Amino acid sequence: MNRRTLWIVAAVVLAVALLVLLPLFRPGTVREAGPGGLVGQAAPVFALHDDRGNAVSLSAYRGKVVVLNLWASWCPPCRAEMPDLQRLQTAFASRGLVVIGVNQGESPQRAADFAKALQIGFPIWIDDQQQYGRVFAALGLPTTVIIGRDGIVRRGFDGALTIDQMRAAVTPFLGGA
Repeated sequence: MNRRTLWIVAAVVLAVALLVLLPLFRPGTVREAGPGGLVGQAAPVFALHDDRGNAVSLSAYRGKVVVLNLWASWCPPCRAEMPDLQRLQTAFASRGLVVIGVNQGESPQRAADFAKALQIGFPIWIDDQQQYGRVFAALGLPTTVIIGRDGIVRRGFDGALTIDQMRAAVTPFLGGA
C-alpha cells in the first residue's frame, strides 16, 4: 500500500470509530451498570411465591419504602448481611420501611431453613427463575435495591452493606412517616 492509501484507510477507520463511539459520550445516554441502572424507573413487579408457598408481589407494598435484597444461602456475604437487614427492618418498620429478602434460585425449604437459622422475620420470597437478578443486572450477591413509596427505584447496590450504610441509604426516603 502506498502512503496515500494508508491515510485514506486511517481516515475512514477514524470516522467509523467516531460514529460508533460519540453517541456513548452524550449526556444522559450512559446508564450505570448493575442495580443502580434502574434508578428513576418503576420497579419491575413479578408474581413470585414466598418460602411458605403464598403468592407475593411487590405491588402489595406500594406506599412503603422497600429494601429488596437479593441473596442465596451459599453466599457468605449474604449470610453476614442478613442480621443487619433484620435490624434495619426492626428499627424502621414504624416509619413505613419493609425489607424483603428475595432468594435467587434456591428451594423454598432451603431459603426458609436459612432464614430460620438466622432468626430472620422479614418476608422471604423465592425467585427460582432469578427474574429480579436479571432485571436489576445484579453483578453478584448480595444485591440491594431501595424502592420508594411510589414504586420507583431510588438506589441500587452490588455487594454487602453495613448497617450504617443501610441506614444512610434508606433515611432520605422515609420522610416523616
